[in-house]
Amino acid sequence: MTSDIDGRCGSRRLNGARHFAIGAVAVAFSALVLVGCGSSNNNSSTGGSKPLYGGTTPTATSGGTNATTTLTVKKTAGGTSYLTDSSGKTLYEFQADSNGKSNCSGPCVTVWPPLTAHATAGAGVTGAMTTFKRSDGATQVVINGHPLYYYSPDTAPGATSGQGSNQFGGLWYVVSPSGDPITSLK
Repeated sequence: MTSDIDGRCGSRRLNGARHFAIGAVAVAFSALVLVGCGSSNNNSSTGGSKPLYGGTTPTATSGGTNATTTLTVKKTAGGTSYLTDSSGKTLYEFQADSNGKSNCSGPCVTVWPPLTAHATAGAGVTGAMTTFKRSDGATQVVINGHPLYYYSPDTAPGATSGQGSNQFGGLWYVVSPSGDPITSLK
């Protein structure tokens, strides 16, 4: 008789453990579903809280995808002409780029944001303008085969502090109105 009672109690213990395990799995699964439903991707350049290239929300001066700018010509005190956007921010080219495509991605675009605004050529701009689709989906402006970039530390119109920088595997130069690199500003 003792063995009969032990048999029934052992069976109850086994069923209880089984129900506990199933319940624990159900709770864990529910928690995962809730976490997954609560996340969102705000990496959009249009309307998300995180801009595509970091920094501020895209505008014409930061190279945003919804902006429009006109490439203009500015002159140094020594008379060297170079390209800026319509707000006077200097444009650069990256010597490591090839075949009209960008080799600047990841952390590089934080320091050197690509010009991704819709751009038109202003007075004195003689280089051939084209665009291409970047690996991140943005459309970057190219002049004379050179993709165009801003330099984040250039905060004032006409600043050229990125000139001749050796960063991210190559040299960076201000761009002439014909789209060629200017290796020496005067």
